[in-house]
Amino acid sequence: MVTGELKQKLDALWESFWTGGITNPLSVIEQITYLLFIKGLDDLQIQKEKDANTFNIKLENPVFGPNQQHLRWSNFKHKSPEEMYEIVSKEVFPFIKNLQRGQDTAYSKFMGEDAIFLIPTPRLLVRAVEAIDQLDMKDRDTKGDIYEYLLSKIQTSGTNGQFRTPIHIVRMMVELMEPNLDDLIIDPAMGTAGFLVECAKYVKMHYRQELYKKSHKEHFERVMFTGNELDRTMLRIGAMNMILHDVPYPNIRYLDSLSSNNDEREKYTLVLANPPFTGSLDYDIVSSDLLAVAKTKKTELLFLALFIRLLQPGGRGAVIVPDGVLFGASKAHLDIRKELVENQRLQAVISMPSGVFKPYAGVSTAILIFTKTGAGGTDKVWFYDMKADGYSLDDKREPIEENDIPDIIERFNNLDKEVDRKRTDQSFMVDVEEIRENDYDLSINRYK
Repeated sequence: MVTGELKQKLDALWESFWTGGITNPLSVIEQITYLLFIKGLDDLQIQKEKDANTFNIKLENPVFGPNQQHLRWSNFKHKSPEEMYEIVSKEVFPFIKNLQRGQDTAYSKFMGEDAIFLIPTPRLLVRAVEAIDQLDMKDRDTKGDIYEYLLSKIQTSGTNGQFRTPIHIVRMMVELMEPNLDDLIIDPAMGTAGFLVECAKYVKMHYRQELYKKSHKEHFERVMFTGNELDRTMLRIGAMNMILHDVPYPNIRYLDSLSSNNDEREKYTLVLANPPFTGSLDYDIVSSDLLAVAKTKKTELLFLALFIRLLQPGGRGAVIVPDGVLFGASKAHLDIRKELVENQRLQAVISMPSGVFKPYAGVSTAILIFTKTGAGGTDKVWFYDMKADGYSLDDKREPIEENDIPDIIERFNNLDKEVDRKRTDQSFMVDVEEIRENDYDLSINRYK
């Protein structure tokens, strides 16, 4: 969430690029992202050096070798403007472009092919480095926050589905799903890879000792995380974001997840996603087996059909949908809800207030949590009416004390205690028979 002092600093940084000769907003976003990544690589090595000193062990897999110390942010930021520009433009930028050169990785593909250093003068570089050096990177997905805020400046955010899921909502969903080292995780509309990054952080926190085992480490670094995306800018940002969170080889792909080019099925154990809500697709470009589940042009319904197809039996899903999915009266809406209830195991519907995505969008949304069974299993569905998420629900989104997220996590982990709650409570259970009688309506107001 970009507010207050951080917002002022970003506005000043944006103005610096604008007056410095870079007037294409997407170019500004990319150049800032590259600088954040360069700083992040140095921060990563600093942390590795601290760990090596603390535990009196050899520094493993350093980002910068003995002859590359001058390429580190903490070193070149002290140089004169002309010397800094020379180092960054002619050495540091080629260094990050070629980090995985010769390897068949997402990073080498999207950085090596497309990344261009555009900062035209030493003066602009110095101003940008000084501004970024003052940003507080602790305990926040700052790169994603910045990208979200800069997108809002060019008014693409929300109109084409490119608004980022607030990080506290992402973390809540990850905590609800509790990813583990056996998981194969996918976000088929990954954006800046926020869900994948938070899953990686959760696994590192809860399985720190196990990750020392070679097989687990290789699974974590090369196999566990997959993301699809159609925006090449976000592909580059996502690849950089994953590297900075110790996942050097994520399976990040330029792929339209809904198209017939995507033939994956029953491959993953966990899907976490906030797919695009806006947009309507032509039938002839959509995979036919998705249309068999719900014949529709609406992306939010097609993505739900896709999530079911992608999951292995026993796989879990936690996905954000617009409220219309819960009560829409069309045959496609009814078909997808019936599929979740009758053929899979729908476990929870968490209704979120409309202000969660402000100031970028005012749409009301909900989180659906389900398990793929292929044979039904829905017994009772847990409903929760989230009224506060720790931030004001206006455009300012300032921190407040009221926050239902800890309560949601606590209650979801103790569903046996939810059975006897009354319909006037903030959460309660609804028997599957009652849901059938209401044409599979999943809006909480239907049952309160």
